[in-house]
Amino acid sequence: MINFRKLKITFLGTGTSQGIPIIGSTHPVCLSKNPKDKRLRVSVLIEWDEYKYVIDCGPDFRQQMLRENCSKIDGIIFTHEHSDHVAGLDDIRPLCYWNGSMNIYAHERVIKSIKKRYDYIFEAENKYPGAPDVVINVIENKPFKLPEMEVVPINADHHFVQVFGFRFQDFAYLTDIKTVEANEIEKLKDIKVLVVNALRITPHISHFNLEEALDFINLIKPEKAYLTHISHLLGFHDNVEKELPKNVFLAYDGLKITL
Repeated sequence: MINFRKLKITFLGTGTSQGIPIIGSTHPVCLSKNPKDKRLRVSVLIEWDEYKYVIDCGPDFRQQMLRENCSKIDGIIFTHEHSDHVAGLDDIRPLCYWNGSMNIYAHERVIKSIKKRYDYIFEAENKYPGAPDVVINVIENKPFKLPEMEVVPINADHHFVQVFGFRFQDFAYLTDIKTVEANEIEKLKDIKVLVVNALRITPHISHFNLEEALDFINLIKPEKAYLTHISHLLGFHDNVEKELPKNVFLAYDGLKITL
């Protein structure tokens, strides 16, 4: 049996697929001077003991690693294959150079998509010597082991795309979700900290809006919840947070929590 470890969570990015500000946008949130309204693509860094794992590496991965002065991670766990969650994979090159092969964990479908997008990484012969070196770990909808940690996938739907959320001990991270079946919700029983997406105020075809996210949080009843994968259409960070329930917080880039 794996003993509980102290977890440190860093929100590397909390924005939607275009980030905030959006290129060329004159929306007031995109013009905000508040650093909490500036959001890179969504990702988290999870640390315990000497281990560091990232969930998703989008196109801002390099910037996020530099900001956090992070020169080593032990693996990347993917929720799904959309570009804002995988497009930073090439930027693991220096991490591979310093630390050796990078473990990646994903659904078989996601691995297939990554292989198509980054075929040069997976070439068996005549591989370019500067390409990243990865070790593939296919995950299914059942618990899998990391060093001193068991991870429980939470299966969910992102419109027509299957996605995984992940539970690490008393912490769960779910992004890009629209529906979750009852048997998967059961996996979140007695969670202490829940992270879930809340894209905007009005409904969206493939993401929770704010009302849906709050309903989901009320169903799960964690001690604390954090909202992520946020677009400019949710509103100004400070204004939104004032209206949230007392145990619900709007995550922001660089936020760190421990449990």
